Amino acid sequence: MKEKKKISFVFFIFTLLFFYLPLLVLVIYSFNEGKTMKWTGFSFHWYEELFTRSKELWNAFENSIIIALLSSLASTVIGTLGAIGIYWYRFRHKKLIQTVSYLPLMLPDIIIGISLLIFFAGIGLNLSLTTIFIAHTTFNIPYVLFILIARLQEFDYSVIEASYDLGAKEKDTLLKIILPIIKPGIIAGFLMAMTLSLDDFVITFFVSGPGSSTLPLHIFSMIRFGVSPVINALAVILIAATAFLALLSKNMQKYIYQS
Repeated sequence: MKEKKKISFVFFIFTLLFFYLPLLVLVIYSFNEGKTMKWTGFSFHWYEELFTRSKELWNAFENSIIIALLSSLASTVIGTLGAIGIYWYRFRHKKLIQTVSYLPLMLPDIIIGISLLIFFAGIGLNLSLTTIFIAHTTFNIPYVLFILIARLQEFDYSVIEASYDLGAKEKDTLLKIILPIIKPGIIAGFLMAMTLSLDDFVITFFVSGPGSSTLPLHIFSMIRFGVSPVINALAVILIAATAFLALLSKNMQKYIYQS
């Protein structure tokens, strides 16, 4: 038994180092005064460089934030309406529609990116921030649907029937019963969509045009000319922001299942 515990502990430490040691190195060298991997002293120089001289980078960051906010909002609204529609109304092939709605979750990003690129080319839509917004909204909707349908399936449908028996209209039932119950799920879905949008590279790479660079794309273009310590500083900030959103989303989902 003790041997098994030792093996499990060693495996746990190895897994922890495998995942987090590269991140730890990145964080440490973001505070390195020099440009090389040789440690020359502690400094905030690259963070100052990041905030004062990287105009193109901050333009890309602004694009990412705008697209993430708008696409997350759009996918949350569409996903919420879709989840309520799938749950609330009785119609043929309901399970089939629900299964098809989850397909983008299982498709590789490169397939989604290529298909969207072909679609935009087919309808004559120039690649820009608009196409990125549409693409991010498209791949985020299934995540919102998944979270909200999971919540609604735990909800007792007899409560809705009781509201009808008491004379409530569909509008009142939706606003006063269903939406308050799934509100944590809506927030969790929005945060999940926001995190995925900020992090996406592959799909954005296919549907972006000239002058519509997002932060992941801009970082990629910077790395092609060599790894700058500024990227280390930026990566640390992104890790912190993404971790915060992920933890916030996870806590909201915990609240969903406990409430």
